[in-house]
Amino acid sequence: MNFKKLTSRVVASAVTAGAVLGLSSCTLDYTVAYVYATASNKGAAGVINQYGVDLFTGALIRIGTPVATGVNPVAIVATSNGLYVYVLNHDDSTVQEFAVQADGSLASKGTTALTVGTYPTAAAIDQQGKFLYVTYTYQTGYSASNPGPGGVAIFPIGSDYSLGTPTAVKVGNNPVSVVASNFNNYVYVLDQETAPNAAVLGFAETPSSGALTPLAGTTISTVGGKTVATGYSAGTTPSAIAEDPTARWVYVTDQATNQLYGKVVQSNGSLLPMVNGPFATGLFPVALTIDPRGKYLFTVNYNASSVGAYAIDLATGNPSGTAGSTSVSTKTNPTSISIEPALGIYAYITNSADGSLTGEKMDPHTGALGEVQGSPFPATGTVTAVATVANGAHATQIVQP
Repeated sequence: MNFKKLTSRVVASAVTAGAVLGLSSCTLDYTVAYVYATASNKGAAGVINQYGVDLFTGALIRIGTPVATGVNPVAIVATSNGLYVYVLNHDDSTVQEFAVQADGSLASKGTTALTVGTYPTAAAIDQQGKFLYVTYTYQTGYSASNPGPGGVAIFPIGSDYSLGTPTAVKVGNNPVSVVASNFNNYVYVLDQETAPNAAVLGFAETPSSGALTPLAGTTISTVGGKTVATGYSAGTTPSAIAEDPTARWVYVTDQATNQLYGKVVQSNGSLLPMVNGPFATGLFPVALTIDPRGKYLFTVNYNASSVGAYAIDLATGNPSGTAGSTSVSTKTNPTSISIEPALGIYAYITNSADGSLTGEKMDPHTGALGEVQGSPFPATGTVTAVATVANGAHATQIVQP
């Protein structure tokens, strides 16, 4: 990857930013990160919109032309080193592998079938980078006309980032989100069961095989020939899950009650409700993320067309309104959010009804969001999900949690 020498003025600006965020590299490319937004296309093949992130403004610059995906891509996840991304194609029941090239464009490296079930919904990569966990709607033998439980596919990731043959863990009805711990071998799955059975399911990962074993408080059983799962309470209609970078707290949005649930991770991986919760969100929260330093949490509110901002109490994990602004407007019907891992201050939100991305700059001292110059940025298709990667290994050392 080519890194341009910065002028003295640019170096001075970078040093100033480094004083705030822990900058540890003296040279940077003008493009500090890359943004990839999946988009569907009315039952036909979808695309990935590709952008570079301007170092000083956070503005998005188009890279090439959109890259083709399968039908209805619904999720995208990047490896921690930013070298590969994986895309879930819901209607094709496939996972696509893409390499991040030197100019930030994506090169397709293969497509792997979800042989253990149908309709993938969400993905997470374990802390070792060795396994890709994919939630899916239906186990083999079930469908929309014959509803039943879903599961989690466990794809081994090869040294060349290709995906091996998946194995599966059966869970309950409608698994919609998954997160893997940064420091512990735990995986949490959000099961959007009909109330009152909605739950977070906790699993311990076997590092050598990726196998998942239920934690205390999670039970997977079979009743009447169907898988039944019970776990930690997750409100009425849980929609998204995230864990803070220190692996101390797990957060869940409930789209039906407009609430955010906080969970405290115990030493055995089990979850306890956070004191003072649940916490209010905007209308119909469907996604959430936490900044790379673990200080601020953001919810994406679909019906409110907004992003809610919260400061995380670093002693208790309790989220509260940020010192700057507790909510900012997006374009219509936002669906997902990602914060670039380089500077850790630029956030990008997909607006499904507008075919655009909203860019926000986070104040590192307060967590308040302010719109990036030039936002919103146009996209091709109906955008569904977004992922960001740093431009070069140097950038991963800038943000210090």
